[in-house]
Formats: sequence, C-alpha cells, structure tokens
Amino acid sequence: MKVASYCRVSTDRDDQANSFQAQQRYFRAYIDQHPDWELYEVYADEGITGTSTRRRVQFNRMIRDAYAGKFQLILTKEVSRFSRNILDTISYTRELKAIGVGVRFLLDGINTLRGDAEMYLSIMASIAQEESRKTSSRVVWGQTRQMERGVVFGPSLLGYDAAGGRLTVNPEGAELVRLIFHKYALEELSAGQIARFLSAEGYRTSRGNPRWSASTVVKILKNEKYVGDLIQKKTYTPDYLTHEKRRNQGAVPLVTIRNHHEPIVSRELWALAQERLRHSGAHRTGNDGHSNRYLFSGKIRCGACGGSFVGRFKYLPDGRKIRRWRCGRAAAGRASCQIGRLVRDDDALEMLRAAIRSLSMDTESVIGNVTALALAAVRSSEEAPGESARHISAGMERIRQRREAVLDSYFAHEITVSDMQAMCQRYDDELDRLRRQWETCQRREDGRSPAALREDIRSAVKSILCAETESRVFYRSMLDGLTVFPDRHIELRLTKLPHVFHFTG
Repeated sequence: MKVASYCRVSTDRDDQANSFQAQQRYFRAYIDQHPDWELYEVYADEGITGTSTRRRVQFNRMIRDAYAGKFQLILTKEVSRFSRNILDTISYTRELKAIGVGVRFLLDGINTLRGDAEMYLSIMASIAQEESRKTSSRVVWGQTRQMERGVVFGPSLLGYDAAGGRLTVNPEGAELVRLIFHKYALEELSAGQIARFLSAEGYRTSRGNPRWSASTVVKILKNEKYVGDLIQKKTYTPDYLTHEKRRNQGAVPLVTIRNHHEPIVSRELWALAQERLRHSGAHRTGNDGHSNRYLFSGKIRCGACGGSFVGRFKYLPDGRKIRRWRCGRAAAGRASCQIGRLVRDDDALEMLRAAIRSLSMDTESVIGNVTALALAAVRSSEEAPGESARHISAGMERIRQRREAVLDSYFAHEITVSDMQAMCQRYDDELDRLRRQWETCQRREDGRSPAALREDIRSAVKSILCAETESRVFYRSMLDGLTVFPDRHIELRLTKLPHVFHFTG
C-alpha cells in the first residue's frame, strides 16, 4: 500500500526535533514496521501557520495527489501538525475518507477510517485550535505593547530605512519625497502629472520600479511618517484562523505617536498636501485594499507564492476585449514566483456559476423571501419623495459627457491608459446605477400593477440565484476566493462554506 506523510516543519535552525530530516526519519522508521507499506512521499510545508490551508502549497499538492489515487493513507504526527482549524480538519478528512484515503494521527492514536474517529478528531482539533487562539492573542498583545513603546513594525519605505524597530532617514530617498510634496502642495500638479514626470526623469519607486502611477504618489502623500508621526495598526487580523488582514476602520484602536522620528517634510507642507487631498477625494479603493470595480479584484490568489492575481486586458484577433488574471509577482517578473497560469475572466465566472448551481438549497423559498424584501423596498421608495425619470435622464447625460471628456484627455495624452480605464469604469458604474433608478421611476410613472412588478422582481431574482444572469454584487458577496496552482488546478471557496470546489482548466 502506498503511504504518504505530512508535516509542518520549523524554520528555526535550533529546532532539530521539527526539522524536515528528523520528521522524515521518524516516518520512515514507522513505515518500516509495516512490511506491506511503501512510502510514496513526505509532504512538508516550512514555517507556515496551521490555522489555514490556503498558503500551504505542499498540503494542497498532497490533497490533489490523493484525488489522483497516488496513495491510500496519510500519516501525520498529530492533529496540530495537520491543521489547527476545526473546519479544515473535519472537512479534509471527510473528503479523503469519501475517496478511500485514510489519515492516521500517530501521537493522538486516531485513524479516520474507524467509525469513532470523528468524535476524537473533533476534540483534538478543538484543543489545537484553542491553543492557536491563545498563541495569537499573546502575539498581538506583545506587538501592541511594543508599538506603544515606539517600536516600528514594517519594512523600509522611500526616504526611510527600517531596521531594529527604528526609522532612519535615507538622504537620497528623502530628497525625492520632498520633491513629490513640493510639486503636489505648492506647484499644484496632479498625482498623475507627478507620476509621469517621475517616470520621464528616470526616478524609481521604493521597489525599484521605473514606472510610477498616480496611486503610488498618493500613498506617499498620505503617509504620516514623512511628517515625523507614526500610526500603527492601520490593518488588523479579525480572524486568527484565516490570517487575512483588513483595513482598520475603528475595529481596534490605532497606536499613534506624534513626533516619533526625524521628519522629511515640514508640518506646513504636510498640511497643505492633506488639504488638497481632501478636496480632490481621489484614488479611493475598496476596504480590502483592492479596487472593487471588478468582480474578481482581490479574490484570486496564487497557489505557488500566495500573492494576489492582477487583471490585465487583452484584445483578441476578432477585436473583442477580454480580461485575464495573473499572479502579480509573476507579472512583475519577480523570481519568487514562476507560475505561468493565466485565468480568463469569463472562465472564472463560469466556475463561480457552476459552484453556485451545485449548492443544495430551497431555491423557491429563497426567491420568495428575496422578492418580498425587494417589493417592500420598492413600496418604501414610492412613498418617499424622489427624483423623476426626467431628472435622472439629465444626470445620465451629464455622466456621459464627463466620460467623453475623459476619452478626449486620454487621446490628447493628458492621462495614462490606466487612469482612463479607471475613470471610465467609475462612470459606467454610475450610469448603471442611474439606469436602474430610471427604470424604477419609469415603472412607477407608467402605473404598472403590483402583480406585474412582483413577477418582474421574482424573475430577476430567480435568474441571479440560478446563475443565469450576472450580478456583480451578489457574486462578489458569495465568492470567498479562488486559488490557482501551477498544474492547471483551481480551488474555489464560497463565503462561510467549508467545502472546496475543484476545477481543472
């Protein structure tokens, strides 16, 4: 019988007990005690948390190999080595058992092919998860205390070198930062104009990129470190199981220290720049740090390096324009990721639709409930004073004119193609919103019967739930994320569902 083993190994050179070689010897010795067993492979993830399987490349490869029938049994030392997430532990062992692959937790004495295994597994997984929660709380508490003492968490940035928890001024970078603030606050150039100037003059970003973008300039202008202040905990991790960071919008207290280190720009220049930024209100993104204008923005991750996929447009020979997604690190040519996978937007959408269609739910009941809520909202809007269809049409015409002006600016080489696409998309979204308002007003002014309105809403809701038509808001709320692997394998997860949907493309 082919047997695989899985371990998470330590990156600490002194931790010999958890080294890859030590665990490999352990598993080989155990397998030698069973003459009818043959070791297929030892899968090992190095220095990666056990509370989530998403970034454990070797773990995910092992699951795919299990589905391919390459072995019939998995050995692992204990539940905490396999996963510290109860849902992941139960979900994966159930999946493996369904395809005839067992998991043996040697130190815990659990064999998932036995009938009573799940009860013991739940107990041990709960203990492992609770220990992980306590460890996470201790780490967060310790980091917060260090932040309050002024220790800097984070990498170096343009104008500052970060080392040993301190920021020291980098003279060359500091001059470039002062130039950016001067051009924005005093010369009143736009962020896009400054980005084009820096690119043309051969300046490089903190990452060595010779191409500047308006968003990069705005991030520099908003960074309080350049005036000598330090604000930490701008992001936080709400769930110790997923380890996903979110922008802190008041969920946890910020750690703020004024006059923490040597400033690069004066407070007067800083105040001028912030006032102009507030007035422009430009370059806002979604709460997850990614633009929300596309369905899959920030939702596709690389199974090789854990980075986010970025979208790029491609024109087909027939003139059609499609959006394709690729690992941001691979697209930037970084050696840390060699994945060559490209995912087309329409292919990803079809996978999401297939996953939604496969869900077991009382569709008619959901349609009825959602239709009732939508009708109540319509009645509420009819009772409240609103704009007429004529006023909304006028607003739509103004948006169209602004969109045309953006295209004129692009063809006059006043803005970049990325700025043009972002602004056009924003105006297109606004036009869609106004168009829906106009249709609602038109139906109200046409005096449509409640029965006809109910049927229209019911039909629209049904087509969305059955994945027959696209609703970006609904799909984005349903989708937790996709993980793309180098071997043409894709895993899709829906929000708050433990099941993983597997696709090959």
